[in-house]
Amino acid sequence: MYLEKEKLAKIIEAAKLYYLLDYNQHDIAKVLGVSRPTVSRLLQTAKEEGIVQITIKDPTENVENLSAALEERFGLKKAIVVSIPQYEGNIIKTFLGEVAAGYLHEIVQDGDTIGVTWGTTLHHVAVELKQKAVKDVKVVQLKGGVSHSETNTYASEILYLFGKAFNTAPHHLPLPAIVDHPVVKQAMEADRHIRKILELGKKANIAMFTIGPVKEEALLFQLGYFSKSDLDTLYGKAAGDICSRFFDKDGKICNESLNERTLGINLEDLKGKEHSILVAGGQNKVDGIFGALKGKYTNVLITDHVTAQSLIERSESLEK
Repeated sequence: MYLEKEKLAKIIEAAKLYYLLDYNQHDIAKVLGVSRPTVSRLLQTAKEEGIVQITIKDPTENVENLSAALEERFGLKKAIVVSIPQYEGNIIKTFLGEVAAGYLHEIVQDGDTIGVTWGTTLHHVAVELKQKAVKDVKVVQLKGGVSHSETNTYASEILYLFGKAFNTAPHHLPLPAIVDHPVVKQAMEADRHIRKILELGKKANIAMFTIGPVKEEALLFQLGYFSKSDLDTLYGKAAGDICSRFFDKDGKICNESLNERTLGINLEDLKGKEHSILVAGGQNKVDGIFGALKGKYTNVLITDHVTAQSLIERSESLEK
């Protein structure tokens, strides 16, 4: 009986060292004062006796089901759901950035025009882009990126990295995203150089963008664009923004006067793109993503598995 207890203790100790602390069998042999073949037998016994139970969770199986459900439910051309280890903003952006960069690399062909926005999510995409030998590709900024504060929008860096990946000099839109008065916007748009860039963005067959949440700490809200009356109309009503254009939970523009002061692509122009790619995830973006899906502003969604599940559940609850 004593020997059995002693052997059981060794089996458990070997299993803990191997499976929990990542010791190799050679190191375990030293710790326990036994031979390496003995360690191998102890670990085998641990499995046979049920002391160690190994479960393999295949995240690809679940994400494929979620992708198919999103495509069917929201009429998407493609949904890519990414399995993430932790539901935390920066981790989500890192994982989505890598996958979105891979997807863009795969679809870009000679002669394509790629429209991009700015912000931290798009910056994560940009840094992950690999170079592709394509000809006559154009990269254009879809919305103004000059801010009234020192907060970095990453606009220049994103355009540079996109241009570098596809062997092209990018077209910048050297303007604020939002101005104080529609007359100012009209004057800027009357400039032939600005008009040419805006037209290029409108004609782009690929657009890649993200969702901005309606929160004080969101990047767009830190740039000094909004008056108090602007903010009063957004809080509680807007679900999110794409290209600094705010919409509600049904995807409808929710502040027309603000929309008339916004420089860049119109949401309606995103609907006709060959690839209208929304890259977004995280709890604070679920409302915005759902509104964008309802508004049909995207035909390709790249998101994380937790957000995907939330979107499907919300859609199901509305049906009921």
